[in-house]
Amino acid sequence: MQPGLWQYISGAVALVFLSFFIQENSEKHPDDNLSLEEKKKIVWQLDQERISLDIKNHLETFRDMQTKPPLFQQVNYTFLSGSSPPKKKLLTVGISSVQHPSGNYLLETLTSLFNASSEAELSCIVVLVHLSDPDPQRLTRVVANISSLFKEQIEAQRLLVIQAHCLQGGQNNNLSSPCEALYSRQNVNYGLLMNLAMNLSEYFLLLQDNVHCAPEFVSTMYWTLLAWKELPWVMLEFSSLSFSGKVFHTSDLHRLASFFLLFHKDSPGHILLSQFHLLMAQNVPIRFSPSVFYHIGSYPVLEGTCFPVEEEPVFGEPDNPVADVLTDMMTTGHSYAEYAYFLNDEGFSTLDALRGNYLTVIFEKPHKVIRIEVLTGTDDGEYRMQHGQVEVGYDPFENSMGCTRYNFLGPLMEGHLDQRVFYEEDAVQELSCIRLVVLESQESWLLIKQIKVWTQNEEEKA
Repeated sequence: MQPGLWQYISGAVALVFLSFFIQENSEKHPDDNLSLEEKKKIVWQLDQERISLDIKNHLETFRDMQTKPPLFQQVNYTFLSGSSPPKKKLLTVGISSVQHPSGNYLLETLTSLFNASSEAELSCIVVLVHLSDPDPQRLTRVVANISSLFKEQIEAQRLLVIQAHCLQGGQNNNLSSPCEALYSRQNVNYGLLMNLAMNLSEYFLLLQDNVHCAPEFVSTMYWTLLAWKELPWVMLEFSSLSFSGKVFHTSDLHRLASFFLLFHKDSPGHILLSQFHLLMAQNVPIRFSPSVFYHIGSYPVLEGTCFPVEEEPVFGEPDNPVADVLTDMMTTGHSYAEYAYFLNDEGFSTLDALRGNYLTVIFEKPHKVIRIEVLTGTDDGEYRMQHGQVEVGYDPFENSMGCTRYNFLGPLMEGHLDQRVFYEEDAVQELSCIRLVVLESQESWLLIKQIKVWTQNEEEKA
């Protein structure tokens, strides 16, 4: 274990306690020289300095892991069915499956995955399944069932079934609770799976063995990855599930696999995933909507307690707050910028949009926005914004002409964006603006059909 990471976490916790201590003492001694707000500011500055230094150190550690980590030098892999594809694919779908007392849903998951994909989509992926069943007879039966049911996919080198044995490093019998044992088993299994997946494709998708896949999920991911190809990211999320639906560059897998094995018994996998993208300088989740992966079935009570299923949020209809809409794009006829924000079918049409043109929604007051969808073009794909991005703004100008600062949310994919909005800790948790920006000029009509906004109501905040 690398103690620095947990020193950083414990240090941050200690500073939080210090903040509470200062507040309590300020209430007891109101005549102190420093005000409560000044003391809080000092604590915050100490906190940020400590965290910034520790994160920088850990970033350097993880980025230096360019060679094969020693943890994996004593791993043996057995290929149970199928063979590696001769050429790199776009995407490896990685699934680690364990046998539960009540059985598992691996076959249902694989059936859903292959049925949801066309032949063209299947040609872009390879499915890597890691079986970790210590019972050799049961393991043989599972492999026989997979080989029979998915013979076509195995022969096409689209499905590869393996078993890994870690001889040292990552195994620990000193586990204090049943949940800790489950965390350790899951983290070690996925660490070994990711270690083998490094050279199979450009990207890696993490799935559990109890997932239903939405139709054409591969195409959804293809267009998303294409739009994000030149942008910095560590983890893209295609589901609200805490573990499944996460996508990584395979170039990061050696770091992620090492992370899972180093801290295999300290935290459940989804916590390690969130810590990993923070360590790699992605400060907030990047999650697309709607989800394309859903949980199926149920497991024993203990596993349900240790790995609670995150319910898919129900958003309902958008509730666009009261706002002004400004644009520097050409207005024509009876088409006005406000039409893009009204929840109707009119939209805003413009001609020959130029690079740098914008359309900005400025809220009457700040709101906790949780999801944004931007639709451009007609239903048959004409008049889309070819290259554009969405930004979220804070600190509005007094003259209601926009915001003083903006953060990047995401690029449009085929003229469309539908994305969750997350906020950094200790940062402003409400937005004042949403800005759509043209990245490349286009000599044609442009239809900004609709901007939809979902906000968190007061009951949810409480």
